Amino acid sequence: MAQRPDTRAPDRCPCDSGLAYAACCGRWHGGAAHLQAPDPVALMRSRYSAFVLGLEDYLLATWHPDTRPLPPLGLEPGLRWLGLAVRRHGLTDADHGWVEFVARSKLAGRARRLHETSRFVREGGRWYYRDGDLG
Repeated sequence: MAQRPDTRAPDRCPCDSGLAYAACCGRWHGGAAHLQAPDPVALMRSRYSAFVLGLEDYLLATWHPDTRPLPPLGLEPGLRWLGLAVRRHGLTDADHGWVEFVARSKLAGRARRLHETSRFVREGGRWYYRDGDLG
């Protein structure tokens, strides 16, 4: 079976926001706003894009130290990310939030679907991924 071509424009952000990478997740991945995603949704989208692009250092830097795994993360070679849908999100207070999302991928011809409600915490002015529940 032939692989479905990626129909996103080459400069589009992998998080499916519809924005150019530089105006979306790229600004959190590097440059003056590095690691400064302003809210849980922006951080979650930037982490998805980091998985797509293999940015392990970014993933580790945005993972809360209390739950962060030891490097290397062991990103799966050959895993192809196909899309992200943010379903719901909210803040429980000024420094805690959550995002429910579905991320689709394919590995060795088999489709995968990750449905998670992730929890985020803000410390020292920065948002971090804390943990999540699979749905």
